[in-house]
Amino acid sequence: MPVKNRFAELHAEITEWRRDIHAHPEVLYETHRTSALVAEKLKEFGCDEVVTGIGRTGVVGLIKGKSDTKGNVIGLRADMDALPMAEQTGLDYASQNEGAMHACGHDGHTAMLLGAAKYLSETRNFDGAVAVIFQPAEEGGNGALAMVEDGMMERFGIKEVYGMHNYPGLPVGEFALRKGPLLAAVDFFTIEIEGKGGHAAQPNKTIDPTMMGSQIHLALQSIVSRNVDPVDRAVLSVTSFQTGSDVYNVIPHTATLKGTVRTFNPDIQDMVEARMKEVVAGVAATFGGIAKIDYQRITPATINWDEQAEFAEEVATAVSGSCTEAPLKMGGEDFSYMLQARPGAFIMVGNGDSAALHHPEYNFNDEAIPHGSSFLSEVIERRMPAV
Repeated sequence: MPVKNRFAELHAEITEWRRDIHAHPEVLYETHRTSALVAEKLKEFGCDEVVTGIGRTGVVGLIKGKSDTKGNVIGLRADMDALPMAEQTGLDYASQNEGAMHACGHDGHTAMLLGAAKYLSETRNFDGAVAVIFQPAEEGGNGALAMVEDGMMERFGIKEVYGMHNYPGLPVGEFALRKGPLLAAVDFFTIEIEGKGGHAAQPNKTIDPTMMGSQIHLALQSIVSRNVDPVDRAVLSVTSFQTGSDVYNVIPHTATLKGTVRTFNPDIQDMVEARMKEVVAGVAATFGGIAKIDYQRITPATINWDEQAEFAEEVATAVSGSCTEAPLKMGGEDFSYMLQARPGAFIMVGNGDSAALHHPEYNFNDEAIPHGSSFLSEVIERRMPAV
């Protein structure tokens, strides 16, 4: 079964929705315009129930099939939020909101799921119900967790859940996924260093937090290279180094380091956190200063369920003719919280030869829309065939 003919017919309309969302990006939980647009469309399509305000600004539409012999409900999820960055695409539908941009393709994800919702509302050729989930705050706000904690799974009786993300570099019309771990757990850390400030011409009278920060940065790199088993995967990156002064002749009193840790194995995650605390305190003490680390676990690893991943591969192959194995990636995705709550799978859809995700020149490829919408709708019709 190739791309559904209906999505070829709807392609221009869905593209128009996507570009409108792209022109009006909203970050984190501030997806008020986008959420309202989604709710309006779902009601227009004839969804049996449309609920707003789940997980603060999330939207869920419930579409019932022609029959319901088993009480099955499958969730299909798209994220709606943009990134807090400036767009540099030069598109005629570029961001109209300063400092916000759809640089990760969530506009495309939302549009593809809206397209699938329109089709499923028209045909209802399935046994059970589908919950179309439109989530805010994927980019650093854990909107998926907010919707789960708001009782979404129980409220709609969701038994399985499927999500999708575009994949720059993968040809349009192709899909990729893997069973088991797919994306890494995401942790953030902040290291506050306190020394003794003073005149730069008299460093002997100071305890230099810049020196301490530099040594801490270097020492932290030994954790992955010397404490993590080489067959395991881990990333530790210091991404920000700021001191309490920007004056040429002052040794500051304080410094702050920030960064991220990415892992797949919870035991490795525990070990890295513990070693970081030891290294930070120990290096600072060596120089006569004090350093404390605030270590936050942001999202768990995204781990596909075997059965659901095999099924998603079957559907993707039916739509495109093939489905490749996705490589492990150290990026993170809060869909992991939905996969902890219910069995499911997360799949990649090709975005073609585009700029990378989170790049100011990135743009979702509208040619991917019929493929993504076909996959999402086919998940429902194959998993819950009409009786």
